This record gives sequence, structure tokens and C-alpha cells, in this order.
Amino acid sequence: MTRPDQDGDAVKELVRQHWNGRATTFDDASQHGIHSEEQRDQWLAVLREWTGDDPLQVLDIGCGTGVVSLLLAELGHDVTGVDFAPEMLERARKKAEQAGRSADFYRGDAEALAVPDDTVDLVTARHLLWTLPNPEAAIEEWQRVVEPGGRILVIEGYWDHAEPWDEYERIHDDLPMYDGRPPEELRAVLERYGLRDIEYEPLVDSVLWGREPHHEYYVLAGTVSQ
Repeated sequence: MTRPDQDGDAVKELVRQHWNGRATTFDDASQHGIHSEEQRDQWLAVLREWTGDDPLQVLDIGCGTGVVSLLLAELGHDVTGVDFAPEMLERARKKAEQAGRSADFYRGDAEALAVPDDTVDLVTARHLLWTLPNPEAAIEEWQRVVEPGGRILVIEGYWDHAEPWDEYERIHDDLPMYDGRPPEELRAVLERYGLRDIEYEPLVDSVLWGREPHHEYYVLAGTVSQ
């Protein structure tokens, strides 16, 4: 819940400002970008396991610089990436062009998508929910755009940072999932908002993150009700 003096639009503007400012260096961190063939292959293996072999219509929400979007495109999926930060999207487009990957990217709000009902097979989101002022509204919105029987897949974590930084010093109290959540807690939220057949996998392989993971990373995926 946002504080009376800080409405959702103001919070989102500071979130946008933060990630625009980090766009040029975001991929430099080992846990954000892809820095080796081994790391790339390991992420492809994880995503292949969770998405299957058949091509899917995928909406990658909070796509950032397009790391997951481009991996999914490499696996043969039809991918559209959405992000709130224009500078992140510009990086994603350049990377797609350089890699020769077919993926579309546009600016959008994870809590209010400009996407018709029941039009995608799969929504993906990596490390996004903690940045949203209304994460539960976002989960409902993602279910709206996924066709019945389709899936929502989140790659999340529990960071428990000591102190917020930059713009987050001003808004962390307005973000209900700031610092992430333990998997059992997020699973309960997904179930409460209607996802079924929820599956879980810890992501503890150091190759995925380019280092020994300092935090609890995991995948949760559930099916949108018929």
C-alpha cells in the first residue's frame, strides 16, 4: 500500500528514473547479463525446461535490456518484451539487432498492459515484482492477457539488502515486495490470486549468476485457470 503522500504514479516515475540511469551498465554485473557461453547455455537449459519445445507467444514483462527475451527468442519463441524504462528498451533493441534475433520491445506498465485479453501463451518476468507498487494487481493483469491454460513464470529472489539505495531510499516503503520474498510466501500470493498447479525450482547453480549466489533465487510457474 502506498503512503498518502506518495501515489503510485510518483513511485513509478522514480522507478523509471532509477532503471533508466542503470541501463548502460546493467548488463555488466555477472548476475544480470550473459558473460560466457557456459552461462548462456545454462540459462537456455533452464528456460527450455520450463517453456518446452513448442514455440509459444511470450510476453516478457520488465524485460530490461532483453536478457531473458533474447534467450527465449533463441529457443524459437515469439517474444515481445515490455519495460517501463525507455533506456532499457533501447539497449534491448540494439542487442536484438546485433544478435540477429527477432523480438519486439515496447514501453508499458506491468500493472496495466496495452495487450488484449487471452492473447499470449506465457508471461515471464525476472526480478520484477519487488519494483512494483501494486504487485498483486500486476499478477491479476498478467492473468488477463494469458489465454486460459497458459502459464505465468517468474524468476524471483529474496535479497534482504541492508539498506535501500538511490531512488529506492525514497520509495522502498511503498513497494510491498521490496527486497523480494521467500518462495513459499510468493507461492501463497500466486495461489491466492488464482494460479493453479504451481511449480517451484531453486536456482542455485553459480554458473547462472556468474558467481556463487549471494541470495535465494528461484523459479515459480503456475497455470491460468480455464
